[in-house]
Amino acid sequence: MRALLLVACFFLAGCAHRPAPESSSAPAALSPAAVRAIVNAPDRTEADRALDAGRHPAALLEFVGVGPGMKVAELMAGGGYTTELLARAVGPTGVVYGENPKFVLARFYEKPWSERLSRPVNAKVVRVDRELDDPLPPEVTDLDAVVSNIIYHDSVLLKADRAKMNAAVFRALKPGGVYVVLDSSAKPGTGVSDAPTLHRIEEQVVRDEVLAAGFQLAAESDVWRNPQDTRDWSSSPSAAGERRGTSDRFALKFVKPR
Repeated sequence: MRALLLVACFFLAGCAHRPAPESSSAPAALSPAAVRAIVNAPDRTEADRALDAGRHPAALLEFVGVGPGMKVAELMAGGGYTTELLARAVGPTGVVYGENPKFVLARFYEKPWSERLSRPVNAKVVRVDRELDDPLPPEVTDLDAVVSNIIYHDSVLLKADRAKMNAAVFRALKPGGVYVVLDSSAKPGTGVSDAPTLHRIEEQVVRDEVLAAGFQLAAESDVWRNPQDTRDWSSSPSAAGERRGTSDRFALKFVKPR
């Protein structure tokens, strides 16, 4: 009997010190094949497909690292081109918060945004009507990613408090969550002065402001770069004409430290 007790104690001690297996429940990014399937989905609208050449949607989804079950948000979603891509990526077990300031909705996007949200593929999109200074409700936390796709310069036009905006994004993300910012490049040294006229912003301004909020720079991409861009014309969709989608754009991925 004593021998059996000793064996049992040895077995239990071994179990007690055995390292617990790592959790496999954390969402994983999509594979390249899965990303291609999203971009090539037959139910995407022709209007969206027409923007793909300049927007590089597959590269965006891969750069963000989005995948099924994730919780993500898009700042100033506009008509929802990027929001729908994110919704397809997170699938039925994820959620996407699509934020738009009231002025932007009233002036440009109320109708296309509402139509976008009525599509079944966007059933997991939560409409968020808030200003960029405080873009997400306080209950929205532990996000995997926040995306700012060619709209950071608009925060200048809308006179948003960008320090508050970036701090709000920081709070909403989980440790290790990413903040991805893409925008059209202004010439070095111009700061934010080209935002109202050329719809561009100096890359260094964005880097400095986001890092000041506590983020770390995790990666950058040259996919959207165009060294032939003279950076002296408006990248606004309504003004760019045939040059739409060809502006030199920086792509920066920041991470909230763990």
